[in-house]
Parts: sequence; C-alpha cells; structure tokens
Amino acid sequence: MHEKTSVLIDTSTLPLGKELPERGITMLRNILCGLTLLALTTVASAQTPVAPGLYVKAADIAEALEKAAKERPGMAVGRITNSDEYRINLIRRTEAAGAIVHQRGTELHFITEGAGTIVTGGVVIRPADGGQATIEGGLAVRVSKGDAILIPEGTPHWYSSVEGAISYLEVRFNVPVAE
Repeated sequence: MHEKTSVLIDTSTLPLGKELPERGITMLRNILCGLTLLALTTVASAQTPVAPGLYVKAADIAEALEKAAKERPGMAVGRITNSDEYRINLIRRTEAAGAIVHQRGTELHFITEGAGTIVTGGVVIRPADGGQATIEGGLAVRVSKGDAILIPEGTPHWYSSVEGAISYLEVRFNVPVAE
C-alpha cells in the first residue's frame, strides 16, 4: 500500500515580487538560450536535402516544338517534362483533332497563342466508319491567348476548330481522385 507524501515549500524565501539577483538573471538567460538553440537544432536537423526544381530554357522548348511540327504538323508536342505523376508539354495545333478522354489525369491548358474552339463534357461519339470522334452534349467555348481551361480527370475534350493555329501549355497531373 502506498502512502501519500506531502511536500511543503516555504515560499517566504523565494524572491517573489522582488528583483532577482544578477546571478539568477544570468542563469535564466543561459537556460533560455540553451533551449532556443536546442529547438533550432532540432528543426534544422529534421530537414533533408531536396532535389532542385526543373529549369527548361525557352530555346529548348521551341526547338523541341519545331522538331515535332516537322514530324506531325497538325499537332506538334514540345515535351517539357513527363513522369508518372505529371506531364508538361507545349502543344501547337494547326487543325482540329478528334475528341479524347483521359481516364487518369486532370489537365490544365493555358493558351499561349492563337485561338480555337474547345468542347468539354458531354459524351464522346465515335463514328462507325472510323473517322474522328466528336462530343455530343458538351460545352463549346472559343478560347484565345491568356485563357485557361481546367479539364478534370475523365472529362471528354476536343478542339473542334482552330483559327489558323493555337498553342497551349498542357499540364496534366495524375493525382488520384478522392472517393
């Protein structure tokens, strides 16, 4: 069986309401400095080095786009970087293309030059003769330089017309959708 023990402290000897002696102030400062250094060291040691960001020169992107345009003039893709988590490309279209749906990946298209009409949403219709797919029941919007289009994962999209040429930065993130 445990017995309770009481401890009495005589507070009359504590410097409550009185000024601390210089030695006490110095001791408190040293303790506070030590605790601060300990906290900063803990935070600093918890950090781990991270790889730097990716830098791609405009000339390199333009060169990749020019090369791609020679191989596929209707839709040239200048790859900036692609991985399992994301795709970043500069795309230049000179003609309309068939409707598509990406089952994985939300896309952002930021128009950098030109204009055209993009259709999003609705249902993809694939012709029996194997021609280009279209969209039924989607929203058609004319887009031009400076416009941005967010295309959620699984959303049909289709550049149904291009006014001369249209270029856009395509950023696709393969982020799982929360259920």
